[in-house]
Amino acid sequence: MLLVKQELLGSLRAGLDQLSPGAGDKAAFESPKVASHGDFACTAAMQLAKPLKRNPRQLAEALRADLLARPAFRQWVEAIDIAGPGFINIKLTPQAKQQVVREVLAAGAAFGSQSANGQRVLVEFVSANPTGPLHVGHGRQAALGDAICNLYATQGWEVWREFYYNDAGVQIATLASSTQLRARGLEPGAAGWPELAYNGDYIADIARDFLAGKTVRSDDREFTASGDVDDLDSIRQFAVAYLRHEQDLDLKAFAVRFDNYYLESSLYTSGKVAATVERLQQAGKTYEQDGALWLKSTDYGDDKDRVMRKSDSTFTYFVPDVAYHITKWERGFTKVVNIQGTDHHGTIARVRAGLQAANAGIPKGYPDYVLHTMVRVMRGGEEVKISKRAGSYVTLRDLIEWTSKDAVRFFLLSRKPDTEYVFDVDLALAQNNDNPVFYVQYAHARICSVLTAWGGDAATLKDVELTPLQSPQALNLMLVLARYPDMLAAAAQDFAPHDVTFYLRELAAAYHSYYDAERILVDAEGVKKARLALVAATARVLHNGLQVLGVNAPQKM
Repeated sequence: MLLVKQELLGSLRAGLDQLSPGAGDKAAFESPKVASHGDFACTAAMQLAKPLKRNPRQLAEALRADLLARPAFRQWVEAIDIAGPGFINIKLTPQAKQQVVREVLAAGAAFGSQSANGQRVLVEFVSANPTGPLHVGHGRQAALGDAICNLYATQGWEVWREFYYNDAGVQIATLASSTQLRARGLEPGAAGWPELAYNGDYIADIARDFLAGKTVRSDDREFTASGDVDDLDSIRQFAVAYLRHEQDLDLKAFAVRFDNYYLESSLYTSGKVAATVERLQQAGKTYEQDGALWLKSTDYGDDKDRVMRKSDSTFTYFVPDVAYHITKWERGFTKVVNIQGTDHHGTIARVRAGLQAANAGIPKGYPDYVLHTMVRVMRGGEEVKISKRAGSYVTLRDLIEWTSKDAVRFFLLSRKPDTEYVFDVDLALAQNNDNPVFYVQYAHARICSVLTAWGGDAATLKDVELTPLQSPQALNLMLVLARYPDMLAAAAQDFAPHDVTFYLRELAAAYHSYYDAERILVDAEGVKKARLALVAATARVLHNGLQVLGVNAPQKM
């Protein structure tokens, strides 16, 4: 149906140009708000009425007459109706809707995807400091970032996944001192245990392995412990490597990978922070006051100027952020997306201000941000707030172990990122239609069982006669299939993987409705083959969509 839509859009463009030269750029189809009104809607007549000084309904009538005379509309359109002040509602023929089955089966895994566009995008996500296990908020960020990467890949972008973390600073110092105290035999609650120390059992695990002189390996580092309880630097490096390894295990269990790990410390050791500060000073965008160095961020829309270097000569946290984003631009990433918690909202204005003030040729609005709220976890009707592993919060690994990787991913992607989400463990385990991931996966498995029972060669379904697909349920299912490519494109543009979850639930519902209405493995060979082709196409789109979310499409359940 993609070809059908393109042909009809071409005819609509020509028809609009006939009414008014240059008006063809308004050629577009929308989905009618009421399904019974038609399959496509067009509002071009109302848009052109004022500049042409014509009655919109009369203009719509003239456009309708023109379109009905064009070959593509004669071939693929059953009726064109005018509604209200000039809405044009278009009803397609069954043959037009049936084309999507051929398109899906021909394209297979590539259905919905665009060819390479030569553009690169860097998506930074998770970026958890190595001070503890990944919590469920990191899980939401991991699911969001990975799905957004997959969405961009479907649109032809070359995608780079990056993890940025602070391997220095106060939090790392606290991690080292907490581990040292555990190594010396102190425990949380004991006399001398600092109030701000980390209390989770994982600190005791790190201390034990440090004293044993173990070696730990992660994706970006390897370190062997000295075993000397007084060697705080060795404790720090071992603890960071240990937790990076633990985070790697969490991410592996969640099927998330990264192309690069970028260390904040490297921005200092390479001189990039110093160079950025000098760049801002030379641009005349800084000033000294109260012993501190300030950025004139109000020149770029910030609500107040920001301290860059404090009176104690240390830099505030947004300065390395500016340096880091300059490196992203210099590495050739003209499109950058940051997935972060809503607590980073205040960072956006100052980072963008710093990038503009640096005069590095970076456009306004760089980078893009997707902010997400935290996640509450319910289990047995009660909120779960702590984990023995972490000591103060539910970890991502807890959630995966309680349910499954597929459930965690689908659930955490099922709402807009900035919407508070409550993860219901009991619902994630339920094997019924109330569980959205089960509902979608079951539709795929149900189709696979039908194809297995048939026992034929699925490749032969690409060219079968589709005329028997005429029932309301079949026509509706094909319309939903045809929406998949446009849905993907819009979801990528809007950073909205939740749209994919909504679509998959709608597609699963359309399939279940079709399955309940028509028996597939009937005696009539032609009818059976047509229906098998339709459900095989549905399975393919379900599989493709679940893959974007990083969720499996099981053949049996």
